[in-house]
Amino acid sequence: MHRALTNIPLFPLSGHVLPGGVMRLRIFEPRYIRMVREVCAQDDGRIGMCMFNEHGSIEANSHIHPIATLARVIDFEHRDDGLLGITVEGMDACQIDAIKSDSDGLRRGNVRIIDHWPPTELPPQFQHLADRLCQVYAEYPELGSCPGDDRLGRADWICQRWLELLPVNAETKQELLREPSCERTLDYLSGLINESEQ
Repeated sequence: MHRALTNIPLFPLSGHVLPGGVMRLRIFEPRYIRMVREVCAQDDGRIGMCMFNEHGSIEANSHIHPIATLARVIDFEHRDDGLLGITVEGMDACQIDAIKSDSDGLRRGNVRIIDHWPPTELPPQFQHLADRLCQVYAEYPELGSCPGDDRLGRADWICQRWLELLPVNAETKQELLREPSCERTLDYLSGLINESEQ
């Protein structure tokens, strides 16, 4: 049975973090500064990192796609530009079942932690996805460093990182994330990477 959680603060973004990923953010809106303070004061405080639906309605709360990522704040800093900088780590895939709004516009949702793609060994014909991902990390060190452990041999982990990095629209990501495994995403990403390198 999938675990249900209530009253999770939601943070819709055009950028995305998935389970196992890390994202750095600059926070300036008062409602989200309040959100960060709230979750940091809790032992197990989590944020629902959501994909923004550009075709949805903010008034009807349909501007938030249902498949999201439960994340925790792992670092924060007060920046020289006056903004609050935070780093979040994606923990679990979840589905948002209900959304309500606080008086300042902060959304909260009831969510269910859902089964995501199972750990999957990277097939040899997709090794170029792992190799190219390490090249991206080397070219853009602000993204982090290429892992030296077994994550590079996992197709599910590699697919998640590419979905975070590539400008794939949220509707497509939602469709791929609903799949029971990462196999379709492997084919999709391989096609994108091959096209970009031709």
